[in-house]
Amino acid sequence: MKLLQSGRFSRKIKKLNKNEKVALDQAVQEIINDPSIGQAKKGDLLGVSIYKYKYSTNLLLLAYRHIHSENELTLLAHGSHENFYRDLK
Repeated sequence: MKLLQSGRFSRKIKKLNKNEKVALDQAVQEIINDPSIGQAKKGDLLGVSIYKYKYSTNLLLLAYRHIHSENELTLLAHGSHENFYRDLK
């Protein structure tokens, strides 16, 4: 599977500490194993799926888009729930 990152996503993960990156890597691996694991969005975010996971006591969201025909997974955004969907649009 081809794994791509948006510019916004790559800038955001540079600021994470080592333990946060480990938790993010585990979440990405779960998505790679089963791309339908996330919740598909509607409306403005049609085609985007959100995977929720916990790091310590925080709930984090990971937005991605999976294209079956090209076997491609694009990581779009990562962060806490606050303003996540607004910024994603």
